[in-house]
Amino acid sequence: MKSPIFETSLQSTHSILVPSKIAESFVSQNHKRVVVQIQYQNKSVQFHAALQKRKELFSIMFSKKYQKQLGVFPSDYFQVQLLEDTSKYGVEMPEELEAVLQSDPEASEIFESFTAGKKRSLIYYVLGFKNSQTRIDKALIITENLRLGIRNPRELIKKL
Repeated sequence: MKSPIFETSLQSTHSILVPSKIAESFVSQNHKRVVVQIQYQNKSVQFHAALQKRKELFSIMFSKKYQKQLGVFPSDYFQVQLLEDTSKYGVEMPEELEAVLQSDPEASEIFESFTAGKKRSLIYYVLGFKNSQTRIDKALIITENLRLGIRNPRELIKKL
């Protein structure tokens, strides 16, 4: 599933409006999570996001990180296209976390029992580190804590 390309600007410092017709075509097919492609002046970014509805308007979070990558300012208009998110978790799983979970079936089973949002928050936490070794170290801490029975996301990321 793919939306037509539409033009929009920042709605607030961290979000963009999505035309209701486009958003509802995704939501009606139970696709609240989407892949967003944004183009501005020969630059583009792609990221995973959730369609959010507030006061009959649909929006998507558009982080400062991506705004800076594109060089977008509040008054700028840019092209957006939404795609169906076919990823398992609604975000790309980092190779390091996936490998650590595959090597630890017990921790993997516990991870899979979490809500989709809790899984995504742990994935985003690991993705936040650029260095591959740091990602591996953080994934190992998470799996150790899962096996110890820790379920609170804030406690899961701490080394004991």
